[in-house]
Amino acid sequence: MILRIREAQVCGPHSLRLTFSDGATKRVDVRPLLVGPIFEPLRDPAYFAQATLDPTCGTVVWPNGADFAPEALLELKTETNSESAA
Repeated sequence: MILRIREAQVCGPHSLRLTFSDGATKRVDVRPLLVGPIFEPLRDPAYFAQATLDPTCGTVVWPNGADFAPEALLELKTETNSESAA
């Protein structure tokens, strides 16, 4: 089965709450993935907040074309309450 993101919500400066097609739900901080020029704009929380769900690709995308593979997002450590408050 191809993993897809079914729901995505921005819930912090660099955090997403995601629901995957396999039923997993988690909140992740994507900062470890913000490497390279395409991801530079996402370091700005205001730009990061422009995330949308692309229903065709099944992942989160930004206006500049940046996106993450659902598998990469699923592999990120789940954010805890203390981490999200930092």
